[in-house]
Amino acid sequence: MQRSKSNVINLSFTITNPEAEDSKGRATKTQGLEVTQTLINGRSVGVGIRTINGKQKSSQIKLDRAALEDVLAAVQEVLETEGE
Repeated sequence: MQRSKSNVINLSFTITNPEAEDSKGRATKTQGLEVTQTLINGRSVGVGIRTINGKQKSSQIKLDRAALEDVLAAVQEVLETEGE
């Protein structure tokens, strides 16, 4: 007999634009993204990203560490020039 025990943790980060209204005073759809990570026994076993548009969520896209680092570099580059 073999006994195994896993400590599974699911992290979820939801990032959305603040609530706003269009030019006619109607509420706009919530837009943003969701980043999820699964940890088993303290080790990451998967990261996924999906977009949010109103009440709809896109299919989840699984990313490895190299892809996540590329996303981070792209966002940092965008933020360097944003608002200038």
